[in-house]
Amino acid sequence: MALLKSLTLKPLVKPYTSPILMNHFFNRKSTVRSFSAAMSPPSTAVVYHQEGPPDSVTKMVEVPAVEVKENEICVKMLAAPINPSDINRIQGVYPVRPQVPAVGGYEGVGEVHSLGSAVKGFSPGDLVIPCPPSFGTWQTYVVKEQSVWHKVSKGTPVEYAATVFVNPLTALRMLEDFVDLNPGDSIVQNGATSIVGQCIIQLARIRGIRSINIIRDRAGSDEAKEKLKKLGADEVFTESQLEVKNVKSLLANIPEPDLGFNCVGGNAATLVMKFLRQRGTMVTYGGMSKKPVTVSTSAFIFKDLSLRGFWLQNLLSSAKGEECKSMIDYLLGLAREGKLTYEMELTPFKDFQTALDKSLGKLGSQPKQIIKF
Repeated sequence: MALLKSLTLKPLVKPYTSPILMNHFFNRKSTVRSFSAAMSPPSTAVVYHQEGPPDSVTKMVEVPAVEVKENEICVKMLAAPINPSDINRIQGVYPVRPQVPAVGGYEGVGEVHSLGSAVKGFSPGDLVIPCPPSFGTWQTYVVKEQSVWHKVSKGTPVEYAATVFVNPLTALRMLEDFVDLNPGDSIVQNGATSIVGQCIIQLARIRGIRSINIIRDRAGSDEAKEKLKKLGADEVFTESQLEVKNVKSLLANIPEPDLGFNCVGGNAATLVMKFLRQRGTMVTYGGMSKKPVTVSTSAFIFKDLSLRGFWLQNLLSSAKGEECKSMIDYLLGLAREGKLTYEMELTPFKDFQTALDKSLGKLGSQPKQIIKF
């Protein structure tokens, strides 16, 4: 019988011993394997047996060793982020989510621990990421088909390798997929302090594109402005600063932007549209305020604005999915050169509950939380 020792994130509780759960959870037989079969080490994982509030339904559990089949790689995880989409999957409100019970986490980085007998092109110690991302990265050892893994340079800082897919790749594709931008052009965005926002600023600067950035009014907004300008932001405004009739009068020598990005909704989305030039395009990729995007009739009739949406999952499902590997290599190259940076906080795996509380906003505004195994 497979044994699953169940732990809360603090004290040990009574072991859970359901072989049905284990078979369903790992999609692997719990029968005894031959002594010669390659096996992973036992693992520790953050799991949830039902969807709901992440701080209530997740538990840290000990998972038995599993067989490493001939085309599989066992990876010792080094780091994995807690993304908003991870939270939404556990809550059950994200469009694509794993069947429960499930291990949390969708992206991360690890090193090859052991290989199946038919695996080629990988060696123990290689630094790898799931590409495209794959469910179940919040655990110490992950066993998946070799096709899931993409090898990256060992010189890559693990925190950037762990987080490169969901946010930096979103920033890169949005800059390239909607409007043909040239050096000297400009973009406007809200949510500029987010990881995607920080990446947009830096990737735009590399291309010679000016950026106009909108942040919410809050304590420390002046400090946030300075941080964004150090990343290369040309202009940073709080929402209250834009309560003027003609926001474009604030731009000085920056041209009206053709392209805008919205991850907030509500009034913050309206402010992005106010900056756009005639026939400009606003791309929505999030809705942090949980308020709808409202468009004035005049914006449609007289400015002929285009409103688009971006969801990374659509890119991964398209013919461009395979191209993502070269995009990831490009972004990680920038990170190694110090040309792509963003604020993160590494938290030991044993302190997962603290990292989760920070990600849920229980402890105020916090940097992106990265679990370090």
